[in-house]
Amino acid sequence: MKGFVDILAVTVIFTSISSQVKSDASKHIYQKGDPVPLYANWAGPYGNPSETYPYYSLPFCQPDPLKQKKQSIGEVLNGDHLASSPYKIDFRMEHELQVVCGKNLTRHEVSLFRTAIEQDYLWEMYYDDLPFWGFIGYVGPGYFIFTHTDFKILYSGDHVIGILAMNTHPAELADGKEVDLNFTYAIMWQETNITFDKRMDEYIDISRHLPHNIKIHHVAISNSLWTVLILFGCLVVLYVRVLRKDIYEYASDQESARDHEETGWKILHADVFRYPKYKSLFAAAIGSGTQLLILSMLILVLGLTGLFHPYDRGVYKTALIISYAITCGVAGFFAVSFYHQLEGTDWMRNVFLTGCIFGGPLFLSFCVLNAVATIYGLTVALPIGGIVVIFLLWMCLALPLLLLGAFFGKVTDWHFQAPCHTSNCPREIPALHWYRGALPQMALAGFLPFVFIFIELYDIFDAVWGYRVYNLYGILCIVVVLVIIATAFVSVGLTYFQLAAEDHQWWWRSFLCGGSTGLYIFGYCFYYYFKSQMRGFIQTSFFFGYMACICNGIFLMLGTVGFRASLLFIRYIYGSIKCD
Repeated sequence: MKGFVDILAVTVIFTSISSQVKSDASKHIYQKGDPVPLYANWAGPYGNPSETYPYYSLPFCQPDPLKQKKQSIGEVLNGDHLASSPYKIDFRMEHELQVVCGKNLTRHEVSLFRTAIEQDYLWEMYYDDLPFWGFIGYVGPGYFIFTHTDFKILYSGDHVIGILAMNTHPAELADGKEVDLNFTYAIMWQETNITFDKRMDEYIDISRHLPHNIKIHHVAISNSLWTVLILFGCLVVLYVRVLRKDIYEYASDQESARDHEETGWKILHADVFRYPKYKSLFAAAIGSGTQLLILSMLILVLGLTGLFHPYDRGVYKTALIISYAITCGVAGFFAVSFYHQLEGTDWMRNVFLTGCIFGGPLFLSFCVLNAVATIYGLTVALPIGGIVVIFLLWMCLALPLLLLGAFFGKVTDWHFQAPCHTSNCPREIPALHWYRGALPQMALAGFLPFVFIFIELYDIFDAVWGYRVYNLYGILCIVVVLVIIATAFVSVGLTYFQLAAEDHQWWWRSFLCGGSTGLYIFGYCFYYYFKSQMRGFIQTSFFFGYMACICNGIFLMLGTVGFRASLLFIRYIYGSIKCD
């Protein structure tokens, strides 16, 4: 009985979560007795949100005829698999008891249901674009399947406002035995004062709006702001107490300075602007990171404008793919223009690296995971039509824009602005302590920005890999800006200490230190995975496969921020002294 009560409680919680799908009745206006579109979507384990199977992959009652709904590209990307439902729920028509079907479950069908019940399977349906959920059964002294569903539907005037499905009348499924079952349902309508334009507000996770939880976000932002101010204060002290004094002495009495042996960062003026190794790969990383930074800001702005409803992830994924394709021109332009500033000549190779440094791992992950989804028959498997659409989007939009941006980057006559000349022979780097190495500095550089976003990560992960919705775009925008500022400040500070140790190879170091927050987020993935209920090969491969791609993007984006901030800082301090 306790398991039955728990399932009812979880069912009620699920009515606060959604992923909207467009229905046939676009106006959502009905008269009494009018048919209202009802679709069955998927069934899958509660703990593995990515492991969803078509609803009729289990031996449920089927309508005659069974029709598949024509879906948009957003619905396909969202893993929806809509088909007509066996239930008939006309507008404001109540029924105390209706028979769906009578089924003689074979031993194989009983085994399928028992396995689904053991893994806490639930199903998802849509009624007039309103999602609702229910569990198949529960495990008590035996395996029990629900044979009756009570539908409680809210309406206001000629609109459907909400729906709740309560599963009852459990029947035991004995192992290895056939069983005869009658599946039934009842319908009850209730008028409400909620208006049609507010009906989706009920699907937002109520706990996100409780003052206590909002206060947690506000306190986290306040602490982050203070930390940023402290970092800024440290940089100001560094400039006032050290840098300004060095610059003043070096600039005011150059002849006197030559009489003394130069030390620290000043001695590197002939080496600090020496181009980095693998400059084509470096320029490609900067170009791709710039694209992802602009893409992130664009998505956040669209979220702030209210384009992304928390229950409409199909639109979000569509906008993300199209925005990425459009911003490919940004990657091509900044990569090739910077590559030419570094006196590179093989610009086509640079374009290839730019397209592959983020898109390559993402494409490979998609191919492998889509093959896994197809083999296991998951709804998230992208069909041939969807693959063709994405391929055409890449060939007709993303690739031409990438090449066009690269062309403009090639013909743009930008020169690398170096206030100091570079010597022919590189200066030898002295032996450094272990804590001045790349790995220790990356560990230090990524920790502070990661702390800023740590509070938001759990909610974001729950929205992407769970059933919670996330609509705090304003808070997320502030947090992202703080992370970018913190990354810039930390990178500048570490770059100064690296130059003070007479190490002039700062190019890749500043990029790696800036992007190390992405490695922290990938490490957080393991914490979240083991804390969640996700298990099994399918969910594990999807979670870590796509999160690796996301963290790679974060690494490139913040790495670009770290390098650009360090470059501005170095240009300023070396431009303030007289260099030969």
